[in-house]
Amino acid sequence: MSTFKMEHKNPEGLFVSKAFSQAITVSGKAKTIYLGGQNATNSSGELIGAGDLELQTKQALHNIATILASENASFADLVKLNIYLVSGSDPRIGYKAFQEVAGVLDNPPLVTVLFVSEFSRPSCLLEIDGIAVIEDKDYAYFL
Repeated sequence: MSTFKMEHKNPEGLFVSKAFSQAITVSGKAKTIYLGGQNATNSSGELIGAGDLELQTKQALHNIATILASENASFADLVKLNIYLVSGSDPRIGYKAFQEVAGVLDNPPLVTVLFVSEFSRPSCLLEIDGIAVIEDKDYAYFL
């Protein structure tokens, strides 16, 4: 029997959004997956979608999906996303791309969107890092 529990919470008095949750609690036998910053670089190190935020977002999300799949996780297991966009970018474009790649999540993660002046690779328009949590089936519990 699993003791793992993840609860998405939107306390009364706070805005309820389809794009993000206000709080998430995790308890029990959990495995935390920390996602390093992902941009639009493919497996060959090439930047996908120069100048195109939608294509770059889809590539970054493809990279995130690859990391999650390597741990038997999915977008539904995301707890937190930090999204960094070059100033002047329209976050609605990224949100639309997220819905196309990840689908509309019943319980969306916590999301922070920040605007930055540039990235170390000047052609990058965004970077996304995050945290996911899944049940730790290898967890050894000793009394």
